[in-house]
Amino acid sequence: MNLWRYFLGRLLGSLLVLIGVSILVFGIARLIPGDPARIALGPMASAEQVELMRERLRLNEPVVVQYGEFVKDLLRGDLGISLYTKRPVTSDILSTLPATFELVLASALIMTLIGVPLGIVAARYRHSGVDRAANLAALLGVVTPSFVWEIFLMLVFAFALDIFPIAGRVSRGAELPPMVTGLLIVDSAIAGMWSTFFDAVRHIVLPAIALAMGGLGTAARLTRANMSEVYDRQYIQLARAFSYTEREISFKYALRPAMVPTLTILGLDFAIMLGNAFLVEMVFAWPGMARYGVEVIIRKDLNGIVGTVLVISAFFLIINMIIDIVVAYMNPRIRYQDQ
Repeated sequence: MNLWRYFLGRLLGSLLVLIGVSILVFGIARLIPGDPARIALGPMASAEQVELMRERLRLNEPVVVQYGEFVKDLLRGDLGISLYTKRPVTSDILSTLPATFELVLASALIMTLIGVPLGIVAARYRHSGVDRAANLAALLGVVTPSFVWEIFLMLVFAFALDIFPIAGRVSRGAELPPMVTGLLIVDSAIAGMWSTFFDAVRHIVLPAIALAMGGLGTAARLTRANMSEVYDRQYIQLARAFSYTEREISFKYALRPAMVPTLTILGLDFAIMLGNAFLVEMVFAWPGMARYGVEVIIRKDLNGIVGTVLVISAFFLIINMIIDIVVAYMNPRIRYQDQ
């Protein structure tokens, strides 16, 4: 019952935050310099055509009225028409979100499966050569911008070694599987199209690594710091006195309490990557939503801007809520203190 109460409290808080974000983004989008109607129609459009477009977009009405109409359309699942693609924003997001989500999910797996074990190993062999090497690798991941990793990975693994491709989700002319989840790798596996599956895996490796490097370094350093703190506690010393192996101590007694703060940061990094993936998508020609978001901002596509930001915000809040619930389950003291 306490966990359900905690969940409902987090859900209510997330809904209130999402409402606030919608008001903020809706207002900021209309403060960006430039006339959206003129930008959409181009410099050769007449004043009458621009005025008709402004009426169509309800730009001549008060902002409060505009927001009210936006909320009504939003409750019906209608985010309006994109001035950039001339299609419904909902369709644009549904067509580009799976690509970004697949990229972010692959990056999160790399970040977790490499960063956390690296931190565990560094904490287990503290103040040794292994610890210093792991800290150096983690520090390089944290301080090096993603575009540097992109260039490095492309030069080494695409041009020099010619192992991985550098553009798109699959090779040109590849047979696409029936759309089930929108995730190309998963859909290919479901359909048993293994040539497309391995081709999609090869295409996602470089952008996923480039996007994951910053979070990987953070996960390794945070896991190492938390594990080191847990290793100094008395119950760990008692376990050693009872001749438990270091492997048992690490994974049975030290990892769970050390993972609580690490899991929180990993969840936030996972959510943030959805919005920060635009540079990786631009460089690797990845047809994702983050790239679409940058393009609608450049063209002052009001409906596209608001729709993209709302989806990213909702995704961020959902991930944050899930992480809060998982952490509260792992450490009941957190939910009791919150109440």
